Amino acid sequence: MENQLLALLPAADKARWLPLLKYVYLRQGQSLYISGQALNYVYFPMGSIVALHGMSQSGLMSELALIGREGLVGIVSFLGGGSSTSDAIVLSSGPALRMGAMAMRYEFENSSAVMSLMLRYTQALISQMAQTAVCNQYHTVDQAMSRLLLLSLDCVQSTELNMTQGLIAQVLGVRRERVSEAAVRLQRARLIQYSRGRIVVLDRSGLAHGSCECYGAIKKEYERLLPATWVP
Repeated sequence: MENQLLALLPAADKARWLPLLKYVYLRQGQSLYISGQALNYVYFPMGSIVALHGMSQSGLMSELALIGREGLVGIVSFLGGGSSTSDAIVLSSGPALRMGAMAMRYEFENSSAVMSLMLRYTQALISQMAQTAVCNQYHTVDQAMSRLLLLSLDCVQSTELNMTQGLIAQVLGVRRERVSEAAVRLQRARLIQYSRGRIVVLDRSGLAHGSCECYGAIKKEYERLLPATWVP
């Protein structure tokens, strides 16, 4: 189980889930669902990265959260809302496991372990959304981009990322030129190397040092709520 959330499931639940999960490959730029649309599936990334973002009527976007191998896309499937007020777009290509939304809700309602795990994950995701809102409001594009890159590295557990400046700008809700300028500054500081949609982080500790406090706050909350030793 390359998805950490699935890895935390008790053995009995894992065995029951295996026939319900289907391997899929998520491609960069792919839309998994849009605001107001009923969800047919939930996704457990295993190397792919999905961005949740909100959109105004005028078309302006704002980043809400990033989801990778630590979580799932589609919490509204078991929270009872039926549809989301955000959009989900694939930021970086990669594999995932997919489950029917109705099956997910059944499991949530009929397994105390599943319910406990999913509620803890939902709390962690909400915390990320709240911290991201603070970051986007008060911190620079360089800091927001650094946070996004650091979270993305955690999502894929690698020093290499495949994502375009245009998609990063779309997720952060800023002009592409501002992301390009930030990327140049990070390259000059020898923190990253960027070329044709491929980002290599050369100095992760330096990137974290130059970032705001938001990445550390988000990471700490995930580790608190979903430790590797968690037992339902």
